[in-house]
Amino acid sequence: MHKLEYLWLDGCNPTQIRSKTKIVKSFGRKGGEAPIWGFDGSSTEQAKGSDSDCVLKPVRVYPNPLEDSDYASIVLCEVWNVDDTPHETNTRRLLEETITDIEDDIDEWVGFEQEYTLFESGELGERKPYGWPDVGEPEPQGDYYCGRNIGENIMKEHTDACIEAGVWICGTNAEVMLGQWEYQIGAGGSIHMSDDLWVARWLMERICEKHDLSVSLDPKPIQGDWNGAGCHTNFSTKYTRGHGGDEFIFK
Repeated sequence: MHKLEYLWLDGCNPTQIRSKTKIVKSFGRKGGEAPIWGFDGSSTEQAKGSDSDCVLKPVRVYPNPLEDSDYASIVLCEVWNVDDTPHETNTRRLLEETITDIEDDIDEWVGFEQEYTLFESGELGERKPYGWPDVGEPEPQGDYYCGRNIGENIMKEHTDACIEAGVWICGTNAEVMLGQWEYQIGAGGSIHMSDDLWVARWLMERICEKHDLSVSLDPKPIQGDWNGAGCHTNFSTKYTRGHGGDEFIFK
C-alpha cells in the first residue's frame, strides 16, 4: 500500500495549503502517475454549496520525508473544474500559459528567499514569537541576523526534510528578529521552483506543528521597531545572465 498526500492551494485570502490523504495499492513514484482526485470546493472558498465538486490534477510528486516509509509521497496538484477547465484560483496554469505565450525561449529562472517567523502555541492574538519573554520584549535587533537565533532545530529539520523530498533548497540563515529565519529555493525554472516553494512551506507547517509551534509568513508579524518578513523573488533570463546582461536589465 502507498500513502499519497495530495496538496493544493485554496481560494482563501491569504492563500492556504490544503491536503488530504489517498491510499492506493501500488504506485510507481518514478514515472508513475498519481490518480486524479476531487474535493469539496465549498469548504475552501472555491465553489458554491450547490455545485461544490472540484478536481485535483497531480502535477508533481515528491517523496514524503515526514513519513517513515518508502511508500509515502507528496502529490502537488492543480485545481480544475469538472468541465475540464482550469479553476479561476489555478494560478499555476496561468503562469504556465504566460511562459508558453512568450515567443522567444528566454530560459527564465527564479529564486525565492522565504522569510518566516516562528510562534509559540496559544490563543489567537495572544501568541508571541518563539523565544520571546512572557513579559516585555527581547534584546533589540542586531545580534540575531546570521547569529545565534532561536529555532535552529526547526530550521535544520526543515532543511533536511526539503533535501530528502527533492525540494531545491539552496540555503538558510537566521534573520533580523528573534525567532525569525529564512530559506532559499532555486534558482531554476519558474514552474518547478514555485512548486518547490509551496511544498517547502507545507513541510515547515507540519514540522512546526510537531514541535507545538506555528509558522507565520505575515509581512509584519510584530508591530514596532521589529523586522518584517517577505519572500524576495529573484528573476533572470538567459539574456540577463549572459555576457553583457546589464544591457538587457536596464533596457
